[in-house]
Amino acid sequence: MPIVPSEHLGPSAANPHEARRMAESFGVDAQRYDRARPGYPDALVTRIVAGSPGPDLLDIGRGTGIAARRFQAAGCTVLGIEPDARMADFARARGLNVEVAAFEAWQPAGRTFDTIVAAQSWHWVDPSTGAAKAAQVLRPGGRLAIFGHAYEPPPEVAEPFAAAYRQAAPDSPLSSQPARRPLALYQAAYAKFADRIRETGRFDDTEQWRFDWEQSYTRDQWLNLLPTTGGLTQLRPDRLVGVLAAVGDAIDSLGGRFTMSYTTLATSAVLAGTS
Repeated sequence: MPIVPSEHLGPSAANPHEARRMAESFGVDAQRYDRARPGYPDALVTRIVAGSPGPDLLDIGRGTGIAARRFQAAGCTVLGIEPDARMADFARARGLNVEVAAFEAWQPAGRTFDTIVAAQSWHWVDPSTGAAKAAQVLRPGGRLAIFGHAYEPPPEVAEPFAAAYRQAAPDSPLSSQPARRPLALYQAAYAKFADRIRETGRFDDTEQWRFDWEQSYTRDQWLNLLPTTGGLTQLRPDRLVGVLAAVGDAIDSLGGRFTMSYTTLATSAVLAGTS
């Protein structure tokens, strides 16, 4: 049962932006989400900041501000757009500027930005309007950068998770997905983002970036992260307990910890005819 594909590629792989219930379920426990979710590679943040014509950045799908805090620390002035008021409140409490709205409905009120980023959130944006609206609020030479993680735990962890999830939620569309997915499927999703950006006719040729890194997890750290993922935020507490128990036993069999191989993928483009 994949962890990230449940958010990036399902439950409706063709139209994930229509799964609003899942998209707005992550604020159930914003504090856990902020504490457990992985950050972003330094090289990615540095590349985006270096390629921006100025410091004003718009963060689509702000969440709790995991990515925003990195850009703020790099000297950017960051405005966030977040549809979940619970996540927005958490970000505000940590000094971040955020407005509650879905990007498609958000009113820029004449404001423009040097760079727009979407950290693991662009798949929730309507592809027919997202890239075109981004072009409208970017300044000359402005950059759009869409990025997120592709990651699968080792088979020894993924397989017990898949079996336990199928038992806990047999009617879920996610239950029919394989335990692990190849990186090529994630890359195909980012290639599709690039296609949609090109279709607007407003951006220069898109670039595809890749950053590989690793992170070690203890049993408790991974079980703290799991309930923040899309497939589990909507699971009843009594069913969630069974899933976590199965995964915990699997990690115990590996000595109580494992190493996750992450690949952070990005699609980036600059507004055409303005650089």
